[in-house]
Amino acid sequence: MKKFFTALIGGTVLLTGVALLVLPGPGVLVILAGLAILATEFLWAKHALRNAKDAVAKARRKSGWSNWWRKSKTPAAPQPPS
Repeated sequence: MKKFFTALIGGTVLLTGVALLVLPGPGVLVILAGLAILATEFLWAKHALRNAKDAVAKARRKSGWSNWWRKSKTPAAPQPPS
């Protein structure tokens, strides 16, 4: 019974995320949430979630977003007194 409800809720969240890819909203995040729910009970969803996380990490590395974030967090060098 638990597996059925997990599949029902996770599938609904997943399908909502797919719909949000063409509608305004955070489609990719909702899809990842649906996969995370399904991954608690299904091995195929666990593999799909891992592949999705790897794809997001690869896209972040290629975009340079993490380098930009690190550069913006470093404090500026102190200025000598005038």
